[in-house]
Amino acid sequence: MRNVILYDVARVHDNLLPITYTRPVAGIRLGIETIREKWERAFPGEYSYKVSAEYLAPKFPLKEADTLDDYYIASHVCPSDELVKAIEALPCGCRLTVDGEEIARHGKEAEDTVEYDPIHITALRSLTDIFTLNGEALEYDFERVTAGRTSQPISRTVTIIGDPSRVFIEEGAWVEAAVLNVQNGPIYIGRNAEIMEGTLVRGPLALCNDSHINMGTRVYGASTIGPWCKVGGELSNVVMLGYSNKAHDGFLGNAVIGEWCNLGADCVASNLKNDYTEIKLWNYPAHRFLRTGLQFCGLIMADHSKAGINTMFNTATVVGVGCNIHGSGFPRNFVASFSEGGAAGFSDVAMSKFFDIARRAMARRHVELTQTDIDIFEAIRDIAETYK
Repeated sequence: MRNVILYDVARVHDNLLPITYTRPVAGIRLGIETIREKWERAFPGEYSYKVSAEYLAPKFPLKEADTLDDYYIASHVCPSDELVKAIEALPCGCRLTVDGEEIARHGKEAEDTVEYDPIHITALRSLTDIFTLNGEALEYDFERVTAGRTSQPISRTVTIIGDPSRVFIEEGAWVEAAVLNVQNGPIYIGRNAEIMEGTLVRGPLALCNDSHINMGTRVYGASTIGPWCKVGGELSNVVMLGYSNKAHDGFLGNAVIGEWCNLGADCVASNLKNDYTEIKLWNYPAHRFLRTGLQFCGLIMADHSKAGINTMFNTATVVGVGCNIHGSGFPRNFVASFSEGGAAGFSDVAMSKFFDIARRAMARRHVELTQTDIDIFEAIRDIAETYK
């Protein structure tokens, strides 16, 4: 079996902070699957990572089998049928480029170049790409995840607007008395997931395994609710990577939420400025806010961050790892990792307290906080001092 290494391009990894503080780029969920899972399905092999952040290497180790014959693929690039064929045809010792940018190579060292001229290539290069490209990725995943398979029966209590074949329900899922509109995109419901009565959904939507949509929720596409999440209220074009909750009323739109996050009841996040001007978003490499070219952008929240009840977020707020946001008023729209507070000001999160909370939260999903995880968070805390 071929050996495949997904390697992070340093500038891309850094542009995707704070989401990539705790994972390689290919660990980001886009559509139904993570980028790594897409490649594993499209280009079978033994996979490992080559990370650009050294502190992540113990958790995501590199496994080179034969440096002359291994395949190396840039981890921010998503597969397509044409791209997979181009990589399969790549001679040993050659790299594949797009507009001069390397996206794959056959062998650790590559002296020759093959230029790939696709009609379109899907790749994450910025935080906003995660939600702006989610609909395209969800369509791609839906066709491949469901190909040749039969959905579980749709209950008579469910109202389908559009082609019923665009709804796929995995084994163990429960959907009753909901309205599912697939005219704008498919709806995928994962294993043991649940859509409660009174829910209104407009696709495309991926509700991944063991996740729940609470009663009366309104969900607009293109949204992805990763595994083991609970959502409620109103969501529009939201990507939740997994193990996070927004279980109550409140609006969240054009947003990216990491793992092990919680948004309290009536938490709201603006995704549009009152003057309708272009959004600026915090960029870690630049140490400043940069133009996005977008009019809509909501909350970006990294792993293990929390927001208390009635918390309000300004348009395009970026929250780092391990933050605890609470209190009245709007907190600033960039919050460095391991910060606690709100509009009245912030203090440092005590790491002992953070680890206690993380252990309890993860144990609820039968996941262990390991020493490797602790070392990663300690490294992120040290980096965070640069931004405080």
